Amino acid sequence: MSLSAVAQYFEIHPQNPQKRLIREAVTILKASGVIVYPTDSLYALGCQVGDKAAMERMRWIRDIDDTHHLTLMCRNLSQIGEYARLDNRAFRLMKESTPGSYTFILQASRDLPRRVAHARSKTIGVRIPGNPIAIALLEELGEPMLSTSLLLPGDDEPLDRASDIRARLEHSVDLVIDGGTCGVEPSTVIDLTQGAPVVVRQGKGSVAPFLH
Repeated sequence: MSLSAVAQYFEIHPQNPQKRLIREAVTILKASGVIVYPTDSLYALGCQVGDKAAMERMRWIRDIDDTHHLTLMCRNLSQIGEYARLDNRAFRLMKESTPGSYTFILQASRDLPRRVAHARSKTIGVRIPGNPIAIALLEELGEPMLSTSLLLPGDDEPLDRASDIRARLEHSVDLVIDGGTCGVEPSTVIDLTQGAPVVVRQGKGSVAPFLH
Protein backbone atom coordinates (compact mmCIF):
# COMPACT_ATOMS: atom_id res chain seq x y z
CA MET A 1 0.00 0.00 0.00
CA SER A 2 1.60 3.26 -1.10
CA LEU A 3 1.64 6.12 1.38
CA SER A 4 0.55 9.66 0.65
CA ALA A 5 2.64 12.78 1.09
CA VAL A 6 2.20 14.70 4.33
CA ALA A 7 -1.52 15.22 4.95
CA GLN A 8 -3.05 18.66 4.80
CA TYR A 9 -4.57 19.95 8.06
CA PHE A 10 -7.66 22.16 8.13
CA GLU A 11 -9.02 23.76 11.29
CA ILE A 12 -12.75 24.05 10.57
CA HIS A 13 -15.23 25.73 12.89
CA PRO A 14 -17.39 23.02 14.50
CA GLN A 15 -20.64 25.00 14.21
CA ASN A 16 -20.06 27.32 11.25
CA PRO A 17 -17.78 25.47 8.81
CA GLN A 18 -15.81 27.75 6.49
CA LYS A 19 -17.17 27.17 2.97
CA ARG A 20 -13.75 27.62 1.36
CA LEU A 21 -12.21 24.86 3.46
CA ILE A 22 -15.19 22.57 2.89
CA ARG A 23 -14.79 23.06 -0.88
CA GLU A 24 -11.06 22.28 -0.65
CA ALA A 25 -11.78 19.15 1.40
CA VAL A 26 -14.25 17.90 -1.24
CA THR A 27 -11.71 18.63 -3.98
CA ILE A 28 -9.34 16.30 -2.12
CA LEU A 29 -12.04 13.62 -1.87
CA LYS A 30 -12.74 13.84 -5.61
CA ALA A 31 -9.02 13.42 -6.34
CA SER A 32 -9.05 9.89 -4.82
CA GLY A 33 -8.30 11.28 -1.37
CA VAL A 34 -8.87 9.75 2.05
CA ILE A 35 -9.81 12.27 4.73
CA VAL A 36 -10.32 12.30 8.49
CA TYR A 37 -13.37 14.27 9.61
CA PRO A 38 -15.55 14.64 12.74
CA THR A 39 -18.97 13.04 13.23
CA ASP A 40 -21.58 13.04 16.02
CA SER A 41 -19.59 10.32 17.76
CA LEU A 42 -16.01 9.58 16.68
CA TYR A 43 -13.64 10.95 14.10
CA ALA A 44 -14.00 8.94 10.89
CA LEU A 45 -12.15 8.12 7.70
CA GLY A 46 -13.95 9.04 4.49
CA CYS A 47 -13.63 8.66 0.71
CA GLN A 48 -15.82 8.60 -2.39
CA VAL A 49 -18.12 5.58 -2.70
CA GLY A 50 -16.89 4.50 -6.14
CA ASP A 51 -13.17 4.92 -5.49
CA LYS A 52 -11.74 1.42 -5.09
CA ALA A 53 -8.17 2.52 -4.31
CA ALA A 54 -9.29 4.98 -1.62
CA MET A 55 -11.60 2.36 -0.08
CA GLU A 56 -8.76 -0.15 0.06
CA ARG A 57 -6.54 2.47 1.70
CA MET A 58 -9.17 3.05 4.41
CA ARG A 59 -9.35 -0.68 5.07
CA TRP A 60 -5.57 -0.85 5.22
CA ILE A 61 -5.41 2.00 7.74
CA ARG A 62 -8.00 0.27 9.95
CA ASP A 63 -6.58 -3.24 9.27
CA ILE A 64 -10.06 -4.54 8.37
CA ASP A 65 -11.22 -6.74 5.50
CA ASP A 66 -14.39 -6.98 3.44
CA THR A 67 -16.27 -8.73 6.26
CA HIS A 68 -16.21 -5.52 8.31
CA HIS A 69 -19.08 -3.15 7.64
CA LEU A 70 -18.26 0.16 6.04
CA THR A 71 -20.77 3.01 6.38
CA LEU A 72 -22.42 5.30 3.87
CA MET A 73 -22.69 8.80 5.32
CA CYS A 74 -25.79 10.31 3.70
CA ARG A 75 -27.57 13.66 3.71
CA ASN A 76 -31.07 12.22 3.97
CA LEU A 77 -33.25 9.12 3.70
CA SER A 78 -33.73 9.57 -0.04
CA GLN A 79 -29.99 9.20 -0.56
CA ILE A 80 -29.96 6.08 1.60
CA GLY A 81 -32.77 4.64 -0.50
CA GLU A 82 -30.58 4.79 -3.61
CA TYR A 83 -27.99 2.43 -2.16
CA ALA A 84 -29.88 0.31 0.40
CA ARG A 85 -33.24 -1.43 0.62
CA LEU A 86 -35.46 0.71 2.79
CA ASP A 87 -38.90 -0.70 3.65
CA ASN A 88 -41.65 1.29 5.35
CA ARG A 89 -40.81 0.09 8.88
CA ALA A 90 -37.13 0.93 8.52
CA PHE A 91 -38.00 4.29 6.96
CA ARG A 92 -40.21 5.25 9.92
CA LEU A 93 -37.67 4.18 12.54
CA MET A 94 -34.84 6.02 10.81
CA LYS A 95 -36.91 9.14 10.22
CA GLU A 96 -37.65 9.33 13.96
CA SER A 97 -34.02 8.92 15.05
CA THR A 98 -31.96 10.80 12.47
CA PRO A 99 -29.81 12.77 12.18
CA GLY A 100 -27.74 11.49 15.06
CA SER A 101 -25.31 8.96 16.47
CA TYR A 102 -26.82 5.88 14.85
CA THR A 103 -25.53 3.48 12.21
CA PHE A 104 -28.18 1.28 10.61
CA ILE A 105 -27.46 -2.03 8.88
CA LEU A 106 -29.54 -2.55 5.72
CA GLN A 107 -29.45 -4.83 2.70
CA ALA A 108 -27.47 -3.23 -0.11
CA SER A 109 -29.28 -2.31 -3.33
CA ARG A 110 -28.03 -3.13 -6.81
CA ASP A 111 -26.77 0.44 -7.20
CA LEU A 112 -24.16 -0.02 -4.48
CA PRO A 113 -20.82 -1.33 -5.82
CA ARG A 114 -20.52 -4.95 -4.69
CA ARG A 115 -17.04 -4.42 -3.27
CA VAL A 116 -18.44 -1.86 -0.81
CA ALA A 117 -21.01 -4.17 0.80
CA HIS A 118 -20.24 -6.76 3.49
CA ALA A 119 -18.73 -9.72 1.64
CA ARG A 120 -20.99 -12.36 3.21
CA SER A 121 -24.30 -10.71 4.09
CA LYS A 122 -24.35 -8.11 1.26
CA THR A 123 -25.33 -5.48 3.79
CA ILE A 124 -24.11 -1.94 4.34
CA GLY A 125 -24.05 0.48 7.24
CA VAL A 126 -25.87 3.78 6.65
CA ARG A 127 -25.89 6.95 8.69
CA ILE A 128 -27.27 10.50 8.61
CA PRO A 129 -24.91 12.62 10.71
CA GLY A 130 -25.87 15.71 12.67
CA ASN A 131 -22.34 17.12 12.88
CA PRO A 132 -22.25 20.46 10.99
CA ILE A 133 -18.88 19.72 9.36
CA ALA A 134 -20.00 16.28 8.17
CA ILE A 135 -23.25 17.78 6.85
CA ALA A 136 -21.37 20.52 4.98
CA LEU A 137 -19.04 17.97 3.40
CA LEU A 138 -21.96 15.85 2.19
CA GLU A 139 -23.81 18.87 0.81
CA GLU A 140 -20.76 20.02 -1.12
CA LEU A 141 -19.93 16.49 -2.33
CA GLY A 142 -23.48 15.94 -3.56
CA GLU A 143 -23.38 12.19 -2.89
CA PRO A 144 -22.85 9.82 0.04
CA MET A 145 -19.37 9.42 1.49
CA LEU A 146 -17.97 5.98 2.29
CA SER A 147 -16.70 5.95 5.87
CA THR A 148 -15.42 3.95 8.78
CA SER A 149 -14.84 5.00 12.38
CA LEU A 150 -11.25 5.89 13.18
CA LEU A 151 -10.18 3.20 15.63
CA LEU A 152 -6.59 2.36 14.80
CA PRO A 153 -5.15 -1.17 15.07
CA GLY A 154 -3.88 -1.93 18.56
CA ASP A 155 -5.66 1.02 20.19
CA ASP A 156 -8.20 0.45 22.96
CA GLU A 157 -9.91 3.81 22.37
CA PRO A 158 -10.37 6.05 19.34
CA LEU A 159 -8.25 9.18 19.02
CA ASP A 160 -10.21 12.32 19.88
CA ARG A 161 -7.63 15.05 19.19
CA ALA A 162 -7.04 15.94 15.57
CA SER A 163 -3.43 16.82 16.32
CA ASP A 164 -2.85 13.28 17.63
CA ILE A 165 -4.55 11.86 14.54
CA ARG A 166 -2.28 13.91 12.31
CA ALA A 167 0.79 12.65 14.16
CA ARG A 168 -0.29 9.03 13.59
CA LEU A 169 -1.66 9.29 10.06
CA GLU A 170 0.05 12.21 8.35
CA HIS A 171 1.60 9.89 5.72
CA SER A 172 -1.46 7.64 5.34
CA VAL A 173 -4.31 10.10 4.64
CA ASP A 174 -4.57 13.20 2.48
CA LEU A 175 -6.38 15.51 4.89
CA VAL A 176 -7.12 15.76 8.61
CA ILE A 177 -9.98 18.08 9.55
CA ASP A 178 -9.72 19.48 13.06
CA GLY A 179 -13.31 20.08 14.12
CA GLY A 180 -12.78 19.96 17.87
CA THR A 181 -13.55 17.11 20.21
CA CYS A 182 -16.00 14.34 19.22
CA GLY A 183 -15.68 12.11 22.26
CA VAL A 184 -14.70 8.45 22.26
CA GLU A 185 -18.12 6.77 22.33
CA PRO A 186 -19.06 5.14 18.99
CA SER A 187 -22.44 5.31 17.29
CA THR A 188 -25.19 2.91 18.27
CA VAL A 189 -25.56 0.20 15.61
CA ILE A 190 -29.07 -1.06 14.75
CA ASP A 191 -29.65 -3.98 12.37
CA LEU A 192 -32.85 -3.44 10.39
CA THR A 193 -32.54 -6.47 8.11
CA GLN A 194 -34.43 -8.89 10.38
CA GLY A 195 -37.85 -7.25 10.55
CA ALA A 196 -37.71 -6.16 14.18
CA PRO A 197 -34.72 -3.91 14.95
CA VAL A 198 -31.73 -5.61 16.60
CA VAL A 199 -29.27 -3.61 18.71
CA VAL A 200 -25.84 -4.74 17.52
CA ARG A 201 -23.87 -2.21 19.57
CA GLN A 202 -25.07 0.23 22.18
CA GLY A 203 -23.17 3.47 21.82
CA LYS A 204 -23.86 7.17 21.98
CA GLY A 205 -27.40 7.01 20.55
CA SER A 206 -30.21 5.91 22.89
CA VAL A 207 -31.59 2.45 22.17
CA ALA A 208 -35.00 3.33 23.67
CA PRO A 209 -36.70 4.02 20.30
CA PHE A 210 -35.88 0.48 19.14
CA LEU A 211 -37.04 -1.52 22.15
CA HIS A 212 -40.81 -1.32 21.62
